[in-house]
Amino acid sequence: MQIRRIGVDDALLQVRRDVLYPHATLSAVTVEHDADGLHFGVFEGGQLVTVVSLFPGKGEAQFRKLATLPAAQGKGYGKAILEHLADICRKENIQLLWCNARDTAVSFYDRLGYTTRGNYFVKDGINFIRMELSLEKPVAKRFEVIPAIDIIDGKCVRLTQGDYSQQKIYNEHPLEVAKEFEALGVRRLHLVDLDGAKKGAVVNWKVLENIAGKTSLVTDFGGGIKTDKDLEIVYECGAALATIGSVAVKSPELFFSWVERFGADKIFLGADVKDEKIAVGGWLETTGLSVFDFLASNIARGVQNIFCTDIAKDGLLAGPSIDLYKKILGEFPAISFVASGGVSNIGDVAALQEIGCHGVIIGKAIYEGKISTAELKSFL
Repeated sequence: MQIRRIGVDDALLQVRRDVLYPHATLSAVTVEHDADGLHFGVFEGGQLVTVVSLFPGKGEAQFRKLATLPAAQGKGYGKAILEHLADICRKENIQLLWCNARDTAVSFYDRLGYTTRGNYFVKDGINFIRMELSLEKPVAKRFEVIPAIDIIDGKCVRLTQGDYSQQKIYNEHPLEVAKEFEALGVRRLHLVDLDGAKKGAVVNWKVLENIAGKTSLVTDFGGGIKTDKDLEIVYECGAALATIGSVAVKSPELFFSWVERFGADKIFLGADVKDEKIAVGGWLETTGLSVFDFLASNIARGVQNIFCTDIAKDGLLAGPSIDLYKKILGEFPAISFVASGGVSNIGDVAALQEIGCHGVIIGKAIYEGKISTAELKSFL
């Protein structure tokens, strides 16, 4: 899926006509001030499948003629293009996005957070009502420092760049480590089942159950989640969120069924990246899929909790990929985005907070003493 600017041409008008006014001529579906508007399209496989037109004003913007071809409906394209418009408006300090919605589309806009304003009116025999979305900046989310505990054979370890031959054991009792973090004031924990990731099925569920049952930490758990049963085990053992990576790439419909079944707020999508391309299979396989296309397709289906690891940085204490994360946040400012990999000192944490990350996952820098307890507490 690609979203890009388009012109007022026959392709745009034909989608408008075919979806909204199937018996009209192309010239009849032009609107006043089309020449002054900003027009956007969603392309899938090179085909234009969704169109919309945006008309910015002072402090607010109206969009008109949102239309998706019937064969492409139900795939999240309308939601994705409206989020794209909202992002554009926010960058221009526009505080209100609105449309005159058909009565048949009110529930769609309602699910996206739009509210009705005023009363219904009739035009050309169709009932419409104004619907609005406030774009005023929400109260900033609290920046989260999220320590990582990686598990092999029930022990707390760290790998370098995902290499199982480069592992170091830091503590044989992960619960002790988790309790130490809790005592500092940490609220979140990133728990990774490295045995499970290697096997392709959840292995260290007892470690999760122990930590979830004996601490108050909000724990996300990943590694080896490949089936419905794996996911059920993870939630039953106390995980607040399930960390999903490879399945979202290789079996997207299975992944989206989990989002639908358990809710997007229970999913923590991991994007492992090498040279801005998605990597899977314990980082051994780099796909040709752009991280930006990957994120766009998942965000369009409702995913909001996302973390990204630059493989080239992980475990090296060489600093995080600030430029990459800035690009991601620039493209998708509405997501809850957590950075991962490369943090070497407390200055890196401050830099990630400064660019707008909602949190950071830290492992080796804590265990190697590169970030002191006092420094860590300053962000808690």
